[in-house]
Amino acid sequence: MRKTTLQRALIGLAAGAALALVAPLAASAHVTATPNQAEAGSWTYVTFRVPNESATASTVKLEIHLPTDTPFTSVSYQPTAGWTGATAKTPLPKPVKVEDNTVSDAVTTVTFTADAGGVAPGQFQAFTLSLGPVPDTGHIVMAATQTYSDGKVVEWSATPEQVAKDDTLEPAPVLWVNDAPPADHHGGATAAPAASGPSAPSDGRGGLALGLSIAALVIAAGGALLGAFALGRRRRGA
Repeated sequence: MRKTTLQRALIGLAAGAALALVAPLAASAHVTATPNQAEAGSWTYVTFRVPNESATASTVKLEIHLPTDTPFTSVSYQPTAGWTGATAKTPLPKPVKVEDNTVSDAVTTVTFTADAGGVAPGQFQAFTLSLGPVPDTGHIVMAATQTYSDGKVVEWSATPEQVAKDDTLEPAPVLWVNDAPPADHHGGATAAPAASGPSAPSDGRGGLALGLSIAALVIAAGGALLGAFALGRRRRGA
């Protein structure tokens, strides 16, 4: 009986520790853009970090949707091993003036399709675009569509204004230009120089993740203490 009680205590501790690790990852797993700030008129590299949130299916396609009201006139993508990339240029709803030029069409979608396999559960993939010139605007929402091998589709399209009202929505990656990013904005609020190389993204929802981690650790500690208490009672009664 002593061995069984000790095993239960250890199992409780392990389960709590696992929850402490998994909870913040689940709370912060979303598509992000890094760097998330750029200067108006500059060219910049933006890396989209795409985590796989499914336990059973792989991510097999990512579509990045670029704006039509403040378009980029130059869009290219870095080849990614195991993926086929493609850009789609479409007519704009109305012509836009960019650096003394009138633009009537622009690349509005960049698609990456897995050649085989894709992003497996527990993995993430990074895709890098070269964008420019950066429009002279407040911020640029770059919605992303993530498709899984089981047919599930996740639309990362909520604007910062929408997320501020409802943080359960799926946030779109955002490039901040003249506006200052909120401190808790997904993807971090650290400025990056124009045309800099991709850097490690900083996932948001830190408060929620920290709270879940603390709760998980408390549960784990409680399980261990209860197990130890039960074991002590067994020994005294033996």
